[in-house]
Amino acid sequence: MTKLSVNINKVATLRNARGGDVPNVVKVALDCEGFGADGITVHPRPDERHIRRKDVFDLRPLLRTEFNIEGYPAPDFMDLVLKVKPHQVTLVPDSPEQLTSNAGWDTKKHFGFLSEVLDEFNNAGIRTSVFVSTDTEMIEYAAKAGADRVELYTEPYATAYPKGREAAVAPFVEAAKVARSLGLGLNAGHDLSLVNLNYFYQNIPWLDEVSIGHALISDALYLGLERTVGEYKNCLR
Repeated sequence: MTKLSVNINKVATLRNARGGDVPNVVKVALDCEGFGADGITVHPRPDERHIRRKDVFDLRPLLRTEFNIEGYPAPDFMDLVLKVKPHQVTLVPDSPEQLTSNAGWDTKKHFGFLSEVLDEFNNAGIRTSVFVSTDTEMIEYAAKAGADRVELYTEPYATAYPKGREAAVAPFVEAAKVARSLGLGLNAGHDLSLVNLNYFYQNIPWLDEVSIGHALISDALYLGLERTVGEYKNCLR
């Protein structure tokens, strides 16, 4: 069964906008688990504009499901991950000033760098995932670099979905087949929603995990968090 990892960055953004501790990031994460989420994702950035380093340390001993930390593997990020030892680290090529992730790695160009980083995390017993596009070569070099999984960057699918869902999902199905043929686990994320998630899952039922934050937290404003987590889980059945 494909797991649902809830990205709680937007909860932290809301908290930080006012200061204080409302909403409480840890409580929301634990509630998501209680409502059926299979994991929690955080993306701590250098400026701590949403998730803070303290949040990561606070969450680790309390979470009962899988903990996924994503980010650019700068020294501070690597130090944090190696200290916390989550179940999974997802490497994204974001620069510190980026608003959100908007591209996959050029795993061929950065092969040497990624190989060194992946070796360090793999040796620490942390499952590794590399954020990539559907380009076959990028997936192949992620495998060569030593990744356990790739995470497909799904914004192009979400953007194209309203115009024709068959054409939108086709390159992702092919990329997923390549990943499976290379022995890679498969994750997906970015702009997946209640509108497009089930069709994606139907076409790639061997997905290991989807990581969803912005759409899920936005839906929860209308539906409530418990119902929203349930609705996303239903999309993966």
